Amino acid sequence: MKLRTALLAAATMALPAAAMAQPISGLYVGAGAGVNFQQPIHVSGFSTPVTGIATSGGLSSQVGFAGVGSVGYGLGNGLRLELQAAYMYNKEYKMPPSGVHGADEQYGGFGNVLYDFNLAKYGISYVQPYVGVGAGYLQSKMDTLTLYSPTKGGTTFLTNGQEGGFAYQGIAGVAFPIAAVPGLALTAEYRFVGVAKDLKFTGQNLTTKAPNGNTLKTTTDYNQSALIGLRYAFNTAVPAPVGPVTVAPTPPAARTYLVFFDWDRADLTTRAKQIVKEAADASTKVQITKIQVNGYTDLSGTAAYNQRLSVRRAQAVAAELVKDGVPRASISIEGFGESNPLVPTAKGVREPQNRRVEIILR
Repeated sequence: MKLRTALLAAATMALPAAAMAQPISGLYVGAGAGVNFQQPIHVSGFSTPVTGIATSGGLSSQVGFAGVGSVGYGLGNGLRLELQAAYMYNKEYKMPPSGVHGADEQYGGFGNVLYDFNLAKYGISYVQPYVGVGAGYLQSKMDTLTLYSPTKGGTTFLTNGQEGGFAYQGIAGVAFPIAAVPGLALTAEYRFVGVAKDLKFTGQNLTTKAPNGNTLKTTTDYNQSALIGLRYAFNTAVPAPVGPVTVAPTPPAARTYLVFFDWDRADLTTRAKQIVKEAADASTKVQITKIQVNGYTDLSGTAAYNQRLSVRRAQAVAAELVKDGVPRASISIEGFGESNPLVPTAKGVREPQNRRVEIILR
């Protein structure tokens, strides 16, 4: 029991902080809000009973608002599948030579595919970039778009006209894990959204709400959004608490060393190679009869696959010991698969402390 407690403490100390920034596995939710830059909308045709109104041109707008909400599922290998609701609002259109005032609301939904870049294996734990693409549907509503005729003095209204169509988007962002709340991350992202079809709006009188015979056709509708948000992943493992460390005045050479691995990997990280080197050096300073190298996995995946993976991990550590000067004849290798976990978990849980190799100097 004391040995198991000591091993657990050593495992906690050896885990890098980068574990917080590993790819999402399981369900997550997110939301964000920010500014929306609507590119000038090209008007290819405008029809009205009142003459003197511009028949073509560009509608430009002020900086507006954008908001998104999403629910998704991470596959654990960096890929994420996501359903997202989107809303964008811009106002104060201007199209010379006629004065134009109004607003454009856009709302709809997307199905997105995203990929998280895992920088934790390179020792970078505070940020995780991601990219993605999406496809869906956007409804556009021209709200109280008012056109003033400079030549006729008349006023023509085009209000509450709505049109929708297939839309697409590109996404680039970064997530900043919040260490105090495992699973929670601050996000900052850029989204480019386009509507793939020409939009045609019909108008009505502002007072009577009756159709006024106006039609407006646009051929471009592109938006660029900059958003700040939060994302929470439900299946994030909570790191084991680190207890106080007592430093002995003259510590003896350690006889057991723990080497940890990324999920579904058997290659050694830089930190893992350092621990193997420490074990190899220690083997020359204490009296030993053999070096036992035992491989283990977490409880995700099948038992048969995990057994093979644990052996590959043990073989990788043994090969590194030989590189560091340990005679191969003094090393014994054994794989235990998902048995004897340091941290007991349910089947399917990816627990970092259970993905390990134990180097025991006997």
